[in-house]
Amino acid sequence: MSTLSHDEAIEIATDLAQKIGSRAAEADANGKFPAEDAADLRSSGYTKFNVPTAFGGYGLSMRTCIESHLILSSGSTSTGLVASMTSQILGHESDVRSWPDHIYETITQAAVSDGALINNAASEPKLGSPSRGGAFQTFAEKSADGQHYTINGHKNWITGGRHLTHIIIKLDSTDGVINLLVPNPSNGVRWEHTWGDALSLRASDSNDLYLENVQVPVENLAVRPESKAVPNNWFGLYMAATYLGGAVGARNAVIQYALERVPTALGKPIATLPGIQRQIGELDTALQAATALLLDVAGMWQSGGINMELRKAMLPRIAAAKTVATDTAARVTDKALQIAGGASISRDLPLERFFRDVRAGTMHPPSGDAAMEAVGKKALGY
Repeated sequence: MSTLSHDEAIEIATDLAQKIGSRAAEADANGKFPAEDAADLRSSGYTKFNVPTAFGGYGLSMRTCIESHLILSSGSTSTGLVASMTSQILGHESDVRSWPDHIYETITQAAVSDGALINNAASEPKLGSPSRGGAFQTFAEKSADGQHYTINGHKNWITGGRHLTHIIIKLDSTDGVINLLVPNPSNGVRWEHTWGDALSLRASDSNDLYLENVQVPVENLAVRPESKAVPNNWFGLYMAATYLGGAVGARNAVIQYALERVPTALGKPIATLPGIQRQIGELDTALQAATALLLDVAGMWQSGGINMELRKAMLPRIAAAKTVATDTAARVTDKALQIAGGASISRDLPLERFFRDVRAGTMHPPSGDAAMEAVGKKALGY
């Protein structure tokens, strides 16, 4: 049985942040997820952080996983998002086990032995977010002998793109709406690069996926027939850690700039100026508060297990933590631009990249009115 301490997990995340951070500017400029980032994620053991020890993983607590992800994402928000998709899926499945045993064992074995990168594929160009309702146009037809499905369709916003090793595709079928596991690459799986010039997360490879007569066996049905949808508490916290991590990256970068920037008229670093110190203090205080809330909520799950009532009761806290994290990330990256002044607009500093990247945080649920309503209902006792 392999083990990993909290401190060792933090050390792995710190090392990853340094490696991916060294490539982040070029990756953003190219609009592509670096193959080296994928290789580092897969070889580091990061993908097995929350795989149960019984399946060869480290079985780390949600708090340790979230703190580690906060650090990793400070190197690159784009790579943080790619890694978060695998981690939140594995964390959720380790709790609820909605997949059939053979699917769960296949995925966890791949994560443990080969650092598999996994994501769901649900969104479609005409459908938008599946959470808003609507019918899937991607369709799987079951063969006459009932042994396999043939998939045809088009999915978008698939973070990780061609670097993924496994995709869980949600679609319509002759058996109704189902989820099918598709290894990547597979015959008939085609990726189209559509994401590289987006406002945020340009290096996340959140590209379009085309499925053209892709055949998978019926054993790849990735859901227990008797299972019911249950809240994924890992998703909101991983999203919060991803974007708050981007703000931490901006904080680190602007502090380094303040320590190194020596205007000729001043003759010493701008970090010596009380005005700069005050602004850095404001920025750092906001980050400390958001981080404390995030890790406190993550720690609740460690002590609470998978009780369904606790899972539901945690949703308002998760919504609050995620909202505070993304709002703080937006304010902190804006403040970092102000501190650095005109230099912040240039790609010579990573501040404009972090500023753009964290703006995507409000696009992931829980967010907006729905998040605040959940918090308000909890406070009011409804």
